[in-house]
Amino acid sequence: MKLVFFVVAIVASLLALSSADMYMQNPRGSNNRLNENSANRRTANRMFDSQNNNRGGYNVGDRTDKKAGNDQAKQYRMNYFQSGTYLTQVAPNGRTELTVEWTNQHGCGGNEDTDPHKQNCNIVLQYMCQDNSSDFAPDDGITIRAGSSTARSDYSRLSSASLKQAFINRRNSNTRADRGLNEPWVTYDDCTRRERNKGLFTATQQMANKNAAINTRQNRNGNRNGYECPEERDYYPYWHPTVWTDIAILAQNESLCSYYSAESFNSRAKGTCVEQFANNGGRKHFSEANNPAACAAANGVWTEYQSMLELAPQFTTPAACTADHQDGLTYAWGLPYDIVKINAFENIVPACFVRPPPVDCEAAPWSRSNHLGNGKDGVQLNYKWTLPYFPSMNSKRCILRIRYNISTDDYDPYDTDATNNAQSPVQENPLVQVGAAGQDLRLAINTAQFGRTFQDRGHPFTISPRPTGVSNTDHITNLNVRGKRGNIVQTFPATEYDYAPSRPKIEQGDLVHIQWTGSNSHNNGAPGGDGQTGDAGEGTGGTDCHNLLQSGNPDENFPLPIEKVTMFDGVTVGWVASGIDNLSAADIAVILASAGYYQCMETTKCGAEAVDTKAQLQNQLNNAPASFEGIMLRFNTPGTYYYLCTRNNNFTNRSQKG
Repeated sequence: MKLVFFVVAIVASLLALSSADMYMQNPRGSNNRLNENSANRRTANRMFDSQNNNRGGYNVGDRTDKKAGNDQAKQYRMNYFQSGTYLTQVAPNGRTELTVEWTNQHGCGGNEDTDPHKQNCNIVLQYMCQDNSSDFAPDDGITIRAGSSTARSDYSRLSSASLKQAFINRRNSNTRADRGLNEPWVTYDDCTRRERNKGLFTATQQMANKNAAINTRQNRNGNRNGYECPEERDYYPYWHPTVWTDIAILAQNESLCSYYSAESFNSRAKGTCVEQFANNGGRKHFSEANNPAACAAANGVWTEYQSMLELAPQFTTPAACTADHQDGLTYAWGLPYDIVKINAFENIVPACFVRPPPVDCEAAPWSRSNHLGNGKDGVQLNYKWTLPYFPSMNSKRCILRIRYNISTDDYDPYDTDATNNAQSPVQENPLVQVGAAGQDLRLAINTAQFGRTFQDRGHPFTISPRPTGVSNTDHITNLNVRGKRGNIVQTFPATEYDYAPSRPKIEQGDLVHIQWTGSNSHNNGAPGGDGQTGDAGEGTGGTDCHNLLQSGNPDENFPLPIEKVTMFDGVTVGWVASGIDNLSAADIAVILASAGYYQCMETTKCGAEAVDTKAQLQNQLNNAPASFEGIMLRFNTPGTYYYLCTRNNNFTNRSQKG
């Protein structure tokens, strides 16, 4: 949605949004699921407001062949390796690419003036990262975690401002280690107090609380979804600082890209009102003021913050900070939006920080309306995300978010604002005359949804420094698995199993990081909502298991015998989760065929994890781990290689081939 932004008055004219679901397929979108055995998610407002069907989404990964249960340390977090320095980003070398795949229900893309679509849309991809913690699930209000309970985090609101300790006590009481957390508690508490943007078009919707940013046209009652701020969720680009970093905006028309690039928080500072607790108690995390004039009246300081990739504390002066560091990154001296300090009620002071790269903007990929499936080219809708490079070399814990905005042309999407609310151009379920003796027909219009935002988010994952043996200029392609257990009707609107991407193309000498995650609780049982229950598939019910074996061609459903496997000839290992050195082509083949159950062929190389020592692998992978931590392979011999999964490639039922 396009935003026309006026700094002082905060009057916005926004692209209106309308009904359609959005599901992230790779990385696996949660749709607010955790580990439910049911087809329906248990808590639709657990972490965020998706607006999606209750059946969508994937469970958090399990590390082994057993359910993680209440132990979050037994959950599996996908681990990706960061890009090399941005000096090499103009060419493929140095990039780590992750293919983000999704389905959106009501179409998008291809909205040229000469070939209009049935609606307007855009798709926004963002991520949030923080330094990874050795504690898998600390009991605090800031650390990203999936949780072990499907219940929503608690929240209680004080009726008026009070001493800092009261906020600390309330935050500590509200947040629990077993509850999932994305946005920090302090940002939601701020959202409940900050005045909403009253320049926005709200149509016929009457705000239950006329003043707070938790009340929007789509969420007039201020319903809570985790610690997500509804106003920030519903509008892009947002006019206040946010914990989210922009990746890409896939616009309805490329002509909008210059606007989005200029207004992205990646590139433009955003303002908020900073007030202080009494008695030198430190920085308040909230203010009711949403503009400079109101801030001054509240004895606050209107402060503009900049988005940061991370701090660069090794540079302690502006000159040292902004010198050319020969790493291709942009360093800045100023006020970074440091949520760690805000959470600690500390004032943010000028410091050196790394700026995120500019938001990528391009036309949205084409998809047809009323369809959760592939795009024009027959593959999943996708975007290749170049993962960030963190010069600190600290491991990061992250969340990926995708939003889908859809609108109509029934009113001007850019010049309709709060001045039109008294006489809204759209009314609730209006009657129209068709000229047949006063005959009326009723249109199906919900003004809360005539213009609407949908979203999905993945489960927590990590981005780690590149391992020894992988250079700063190596190009890494991630090869993962999408889908969950069940037939096409049982899994919908998720998908059946497939590799993601299904047909990766790489250059000679590139690295491929093969990794996947699965759940042991995808039973797809009751309640099933408006779809079919059941978990048709092979092996133990409810379990996701995968492997990868070379086949002769895509029409064949038998893997090649190991003596005929050529896929790993000349391959070198850049990294393997086990840390075992000198793996042979046969070792690599058996690792991938067994989903990591075996780590090599012979005891002399990997001890009890060898084929000739370890208890036998069950032939449907029932005792193999649901998640495969991975191996990174450098392919040196050009060619086309085909592969399949022996367990899930069930001809006439489902195909898992690449």
